[in-house]
Amino acid sequence: MKSSPTSLEQIFEAQIQALTLTLRPSTVVQYQSTVRCFLSYLRTAFPQVRRPSQLHRDPHLLGWFRSLSERQPPLSNKTRINHLIYLRRLLEDLAANGHSVPLDLIRREDFPPQPHYLPRPLPLQVDQLLQQELRRTDDLAANALLLTRATGMRIGECIDLPLDCLQQMGPEQWALHVPLGKLHSERLVPADLEIRRIVERVLVLRVSAPPAHLAKSQGLLLSRPSSRHAFYQALRQALAQTAQRAGSGHVTLHQLRHSFATEMLQLGVSLPALMQLLGHKDIRMTLRYALVSQQDLQREFHRARQNATHPHRLPTLALPKDIPSASLPGIRQALGATRHLLEMFRRQLSDQKTRRKLQRLDKRLLGVVSQLQGIHTEDK
Repeated sequence: MKSSPTSLEQIFEAQIQALTLTLRPSTVVQYQSTVRCFLSYLRTAFPQVRRPSQLHRDPHLLGWFRSLSERQPPLSNKTRINHLIYLRRLLEDLAANGHSVPLDLIRREDFPPQPHYLPRPLPLQVDQLLQQELRRTDDLAANALLLTRATGMRIGECIDLPLDCLQQMGPEQWALHVPLGKLHSERLVPADLEIRRIVERVLVLRVSAPPAHLAKSQGLLLSRPSSRHAFYQALRQALAQTAQRAGSGHVTLHQLRHSFATEMLQLGVSLPALMQLLGHKDIRMTLRYALVSQQDLQREFHRARQNATHPHRLPTLALPKDIPSASLPGIRQALGATRHLLEMFRRQLSDQKTRRKLQRLDKRLLGVVSQLQGIHTEDK
């Protein structure tokens, strides 16, 4: 019979092994790093602590928090936040699995302030020059970078695109299937003619790739010369060289995603739609990617003021030009348009009594349309 773990190291390691079934390997490594950091502190400051039940908020956890903030070179707030999140998750899981773990060891007030990142889109001229240079280069790396810029994908998602990522959703409707990524979710990104052209160019370049590269990239759109990490580094280098030729200065891979988000917002895409395009689960993350300029604020403000001035603006529904207005079909068409406008107006009203009156009026118009249909049938 297998014995249960007896030391803190063994207990934490067993819990981390349980997490490997649901977490990415890179995330598991981060949990292991946090545990090493925490246990190293305990061995130095409190060597007598050997069981979870012996842990106390003061002095064990509070002492560890202080040690994190006093590290040299200093740890970033994000790194410290991650350490607290990972250790809290492990302690909660241990308690749920029957270990005697004191409650409330890590509290909300223990977390340092979240770093506030400003969006970092490329300036418009730099963005245009960079894309022009990528199109001129026209190799596999350049087209991979263009695809990232055109879709707003994470560079890791682009590297992992499947060979059949381009899918037709309907007549003249295409989408790029982005597989499970950073947030364990997949999505479909609408693909216009430019995106489809880039994918087709990648497929052409893929055919001429060395057999060894294709063997390592079976089922993937982008053939890689060696490992995934090496391909990521090659794309970083290709972007740096392209930016240098374009005179764009230093450009990072993630700035392509920031530029896409800001461009979509400036073109009128709503924040909820942009959140879906970027594959976010929280609208606050989307706001970190999209730069809201003064021009955007002016446009949205004046649009809202116009809507306030005309709260019941009705859409214009023109009659087909090939139907004479004096004919029975033309009259039925006009009545159909009237019913449509009436319903649009009714939905904007908050007074339920008036809404019911308009609904009764619509039924009368429907009766008129039916009678006209009967007259038209009799005349044939």
